[in-house]
Amino acid sequence: MTEKGDKKKKANTGSFIKELLSGSMITEKIILKNLWYILLVTLLSAVYIGSRFHAEKITRETAKLQKEVRELRAESLSTSANLMFISRQSEVQKLIRERGLKLEELKTPPYKLLVEK
Repeated sequence: MTEKGDKKKKANTGSFIKELLSGSMITEKIILKNLWYILLVTLLSAVYIGSRFHAEKITRETAKLQKEVRELRAESLSTSANLMFISRQSEVQKLIRERGLKLEELKTPPYKLLVEK
């Protein structure tokens, strides 16, 4: 009986190599039996790749917006400082004289007019 078992093993080994080289093992036994699993893995891989690209895009946009916020904050601070400097009374008088406007500084403080009904 051992001779028959050895012959079966040799026949199976020979047929295995024959099927492997012909390609029928790959197409019929492996791919066709696991076709739905292969399709699922392919779909999940595509979703994973798409998700990663989307996350990288969001990260780039976030970095870009943070840089823009820093630049705008710096511009806002410099504009605010410039406005505070220009609005000082001495600077206003200087600008009036430079532009030749006929405006004068009030000598008396402003007051309210009260109207009774």
